[in-house]
Amino acid sequence: MTTHTTVRKLFLYPTIAAVAALGLVLLVSGVPAFLTAFLLVILEVTLSFDNAIVNARVLKGMTALWQRRFLTWGILMAVVGTRIILPILIVSVVAALSPLVVTYIAATDGAGYAALLHDSHAAIAAFGAAFLLMVSLKFFLNIEKEVHWLHIIEKRLAKWGNIEAIEVALVLVFLLVVSAYLPLERATVLTAGGIGIILFILMEGITSVMSAQSQNVARHGLAGFLYLNTLDSAFSLDGVVGAFAITTDLLVIAVGLGIGAYFVRSMTVYLVREGTISTLPYLEHGAHWAIFGLGASMALSLITPIPEVVTAGIGLIFIGASYISSVQLREQRA
Repeated sequence: MTTHTTVRKLFLYPTIAAVAALGLVLLVSGVPAFLTAFLLVILEVTLSFDNAIVNARVLKGMTALWQRRFLTWGILMAVVGTRIILPILIVSVVAALSPLVVTYIAATDGAGYAALLHDSHAAIAAFGAAFLLMVSLKFFLNIEKEVHWLHIIEKRLAKWGNIEAIEVALVLVFLLVVSAYLPLERATVLTAGGIGIILFILMEGITSVMSAQSQNVARHGLAGFLYLNTLDSAFSLDGVVGAFAITTDLLVIAVGLGIGAYFVRSMTVYLVREGTISTLPYLEHGAHWAIFGLGASMALSLITPIPEVVTAGIGLIFIGASYISSVQLREQRA
């Protein structure tokens, strides 16, 4: 299959969905809402590009069937589950309100829901930061890792992988340091962060067990599918909070973030089918540094506001630099 055909097949449906959904927003809410939704699409794609690269590594080993499910079932989970239901559940727990009450508020009082979401920021940021830091540190603190991009740093980090569960200890220490600045929310930060760590360990454990049973179906089937959607949830949490800082219109947010998520997933499959990860060896490294930066930013946002442009900038800088380094390496080998 040629590159042109692959692009057309993978991005045709997201484009159709984008035109239809943005058109609906334009008809229902007018030009300002349309422009806001389009801005959210751009932000979602920008913030999640590193997610696409990391997902591609897992998706690479999955069958074509599970890749299609990642684009179909997965997008429903991404839009409805991660960007609508998950924030409602988190707000429900933090605010001690019924999920039905929170859903009603979200549907009828956008500003009120945005305020509740803002009040839940500590739990959301701590969970997302812990999970993403675990993802990045698991990659770098790996004694079997032979390819290094930032060689001096990454080679030394890999040696630390000899210490059992070192990444868990480092994330816990980081959470303890951050929570020391938040005496009123210390329990929330540590609890939510602990849940993020536990969830990552469970997903890794389930994936490893199923991998031992079946190399093709289990490791890269349901287990990989669940892992990818959990990772997507961690990535999207800060985007959901940031979206409500721009608008409180739930339709606009759902359309903007949903379309962005659809394009990111199509981009992930494209990276796999075109073999981009294997031809650009440092791209995955840059993505994991971007994830580390995003996780650290989410944690630091508990202490001081971190602009979205900074978060997006960190990811683009690391990914851009790793892409350039990969191209230079490829030219040297040619």
